[in-house]
Amino acid sequence: MIDRDRLEAIVREAGRIAMAGWPGDGHVLEHWEKTPGSPVSVADIEVDSFLKRELSGLLPSAGWLSEETVDSPARQGHELVWLVDPIDGTRDFIAGRTGWAVSVALVNTRRPLIGLLHAPARAREAGGEFWYGEAGKGSWRNGERLQASHRAALAGARVPAKKLAPEDADLVLVDQPNSIALRMAMVAADEADLLTTLRWGYEWDIAAAGLIAREAGASVTDAFGKPLNYNKHDPRAFGVMVSSPAIHEAAVERLADRARRYSA
Repeated sequence: MIDRDRLEAIVREAGRIAMAGWPGDGHVLEHWEKTPGSPVSVADIEVDSFLKRELSGLLPSAGWLSEETVDSPARQGHELVWLVDPIDGTRDFIAGRTGWAVSVALVNTRRPLIGLLHAPARAREAGGEFWYGEAGKGSWRNGERLQASHRAALAGARVPAKKLAPEDADLVLVDQPNSIALRMAMVAADEADLLTTLRWGYEWDIAAAGLIAREAGASVTDAFGKPLNYNKHDPRAFGVMVSSPAIHEAAVERLADRARRYSA
């Protein structure tokens, strides 16, 4: 069995390292673009290096897949793999906003076993937001058991987004953190009813939050309503959809044409 207390301590320390460079506390942060529109900061690299060292020491048998580490096909030879986004929501991090999180998942034969999110710039009086999910056992935020949205109708569903397409005018906008993991977790915490993306994304963005949402009772799929798998040769998926189970089928149906167009 993995040492859960040690794992939590590692992820919390990763959050502390990130906070030491967060511009929201007045720190001057070096950052650049890996590719146009894809920002990264020195804090991303520092957190990634720390997590790789500590998580590999915690579970030497596990492979590694992270946004900030060059991918190695050797990871596919491991049944257990760490999926890590050292700072999910880098745009908010660089801008000094709070909508970012450290995201860590442990995957076994393509299915998440454990998922952790740490958002240390949020709920600071409580030491930050700390989310934990374990397959078959449930999920929690700061020790409180999560219960996902039970919304029964798609119309009126709360969506964490900046704007809506005209055909989605019957939905309701709520706050949108830059971190896709935190947006997914909002459904787990019944702070949103539906989260969808219609673009190619990476496993490290969604593995931890997907497990947390699923263990809270949400439906979690790709944009086509198909199951998500992890540690694939190509670590991408087209879109993610997290919702109240009762509206999931209707949401997939509404977005089907758009999903087909945008994925082509």
